[in-house]
Amino acid sequence: MDRNPSVAGYFYPGSAAELRAVLAKYIDKKAPKEDVIGMLAPHAGYIYSGAVAGATVSRVAFKNTFIIMGPTHSGLGEPFSVWPDGAWKTPLGSVEVDAELAQKIIDLSDYAAADYVAHGDEHAVEVQIPFLQYIKPDVRIVPMILAGASLEIYREIGHAIARAIKDLKKEAVILASGDMTHYQSAAAAREKDMKAIEAMLALDEEELTRRYHNLHITMCAHGPAATLIAAAKELGAASAELVKYQNSGDASGDYSQVVAYAGVIFKR
Repeated sequence: MDRNPSVAGYFYPGSAAELRAVLAKYIDKKAPKEDVIGMLAPHAGYIYSGAVAGATVSRVAFKNTFIIMGPTHSGLGEPFSVWPDGAWKTPLGSVEVDAELAQKIIDLSDYAAADYVAHGDEHAVEVQIPFLQYIKPDVRIVPMILAGASLEIYREIGHAIARAIKDLKKEAVILASGDMTHYQSAAAAREKDMKAIEAMLALDEEELTRRYHNLHITMCAHGPAATLIAAAKELGAASAELVKYQNSGDASGDYSQVVAYAGVIFKR
């Protein structure tokens, strides 16, 4: 089953020419590339988070497939949803789903399930795809949506992803799509977010989860990030790096209530 774009013309330009021009501003093809296992990138409208997403993806040595995990915003469909087949369309064309890898993740996890409904009106996965297409037009994807859950469930899914990559000998990057603190002052957001980022850089999903709860960090990136860290460690992650951190006030000029964005790469 194919998926048509849901937020083209809203979160990002709806025409191919305009979209390419915008992406060209955000992506630095001369940036030094890293052999990454995974990355965290934001998923707001490009005017707000495109600079962070672009700077982060610019640092990645591309592989054939990107497993893209986003948090649910609608609550629809399966709680741990994997789009199993077909292609996703954007103004830049179609991107094929890596059906073999998608099915392997489903087979290895007690929680992941094939599902289309959860992805219907979601933007978290979709907004990442044009960045990937711009750099590698023949890239393949495994789209996933994760509901709120315990760390144990996120770890189980992360381990299933890692085992699927290893069992199939796939060249894949795991992309956690998510934003940081929502609707607080820029100063308060940064103070909390740096605590969460510190745990990510330490490759410590347990400490990330503890700080997420105890500090009441309103980051929608928690589930995808925790899942990514669990998978990345099983795949041999040695370090992580904060590439860029900004907030919506950098675009709007209003720093009283912001949404914050972090770009992190997880290196082999």
